[in-house]
Amino acid sequence: MAPVSEASDSPKSKKPSDSAFKQQKLPAWQPILTAGTVLPTFFVIGIAFIPVGIGLLYFSDEVKEHIIDYTNCNRTVNASGTSWQETDQRCIDYLKANKDKEVESCYCRIKFSLKEHFEGSVSMYYGLSNFYQNHRRYVKSRDDNQLLGILGVDPAHECMPFDYATENNTRKPIAPCGAIANSMFNDVLSMSMWVNTEGWLNATLLNTGIAWDSDKNIKFRNPPGDLKQAFANYAKPKAWKKPIWQLDEHNPDNNGFQNEDLIVWMRTAALPSFRKLYRRIDHTKLYFTDGLQKGDYLLTVEYNYDVSTFEGSKQMILSTTSILGGKNPFLGVAYIVVGVICLVLGIVLLLIHIKCGRSTSEMINVNPRTPYQ
Repeated sequence: MAPVSEASDSPKSKKPSDSAFKQQKLPAWQPILTAGTVLPTFFVIGIAFIPVGIGLLYFSDEVKEHIIDYTNCNRTVNASGTSWQETDQRCIDYLKANKDKEVESCYCRIKFSLKEHFEGSVSMYYGLSNFYQNHRRYVKSRDDNQLLGILGVDPAHECMPFDYATENNTRKPIAPCGAIANSMFNDVLSMSMWVNTEGWLNATLLNTGIAWDSDKNIKFRNPPGDLKQAFANYAKPKAWKKPIWQLDEHNPDNNGFQNEDLIVWMRTAALPSFRKLYRRIDHTKLYFTDGLQKGDYLLTVEYNYDVSTFEGSKQMILSTTSILGGKNPFLGVAYIVVGVICLVLGIVLLLIHIKCGRSTSEMINVNPRTPYQ
């Protein structure tokens, strides 16, 4: 009988192979930070950042904005069919008093003036404050497969408790499900301009072209076929007044999951105070071809969105754009502050180096016998 090999009984060695990489014998390089390398870096950053920040501030200041906070606007009623009369009741109180009742919508009419001409393309935004769209459970409360037009399956578990609703004693899945869709902004904003020869002239507000192309073409799809039939077995979100296939009565292509108001709202904001694009002003119409003229305007609000539950506020913003987008001075200020700090540090370190510095050779040749000064 052949003897058993001792090598088979010995455990497998875990010792790394004797290579330069595994034994950490590769040559290494360590930079030596000296005044000759550090000080130019501070000065280059400072000299480069300050002009960039000034340029960013310049383009930001070129953007014109007009902001109206209509959170506490008073309700107006149509007194005689043509004239509107303002009451002493706020719309926010009207919504609270009639929360569980089927009543007519509350309307606000707010006059305002533009002190200067808004040239170029002008957009209308709505702004909300104290609304935490970045809450973890809120952000997850959606069904991305459903938003791609994949129906016929149960809503995602993350949509609870906004996944099912009861309509006509029948339990139906909600489309679109989740807390994000259920809390969609639903105020209706319109605007008129005073023209001496014609009176109040309505501005045409476009509700298409307001969503990101990547969102509309990739993340949101409608189910095939007729939308009314496709959503026949689905309930609308609890806070909605219209089903999803009827969000835009004037443009059938802007209904369903590809409704651009829905797409804009579903892109959650990172901060509790935010603004979202609501409408684009049609500049092909008479009196609006070169932007918004200086003069008197009237904002009409169908007040539906209750912000009192989270102690928030609502705004309407008219804004132009620059080559860098909307008004945002933060980036320009940040560049200038960083540039100034780098220049100041560079000057201070340069003075210290001139007064107390040593040469590079002296720093390299330091030994235990070198006197400390």
